[in-house]
Amino acid sequence: MSNSEDSQQYLNDMLVKEEDEASGDESDKQDGSIMLREQDRFLPICNIIKIMKVPVPQNGKIAKDARECIQECVSEFISFISSEAIERSVAENRKTVNGDDLLVAFSNLGFDNYVEPLSIYLQKYRESNKSDRNLFLDASYAQNEDGSSTNEGAKQQ
Repeated sequence: MSNSEDSQQYLNDMLVKEEDEASGDESDKQDGSIMLREQDRFLPICNIIKIMKVPVPQNGKIAKDARECIQECVSEFISFISSEAIERSVAENRKTVNGDDLLVAFSNLGFDNYVEPLSIYLQKYRESNKSDRNLFLDASYAQNEDGSSTNEGAKQQ
């Protein structure tokens, strides 16, 4: 079995495990294995259609088989990139895949033209999170200056 097949199996196993834990439903099990439903493997079709409609003229139509084909392709692409990112995180003995893993995966798989814009987006996203965290800490500090603690403020609400 190749690395990509191992990674795909890992993704499937994790999806099944998370779904099982969340639902507690064992009706999908057959012969000790769990069958994935089609809607669990693909992105929601409504999201795919929204994106596909953007370049199409307002009175244009998108064939059902085209929507389903794109849905399958997009889902496969995400699995392909995710598998590579998971391989990197596992190789580094980490359980969490991060943005840098995804960037390396894009590069390793030949999608170099995506790396620069995604790097910029990731950097801005991290800066935004950092500033949001700082705002929260500043508000928490200001609340503490007037004599109340953060926990007391939460209890009063």
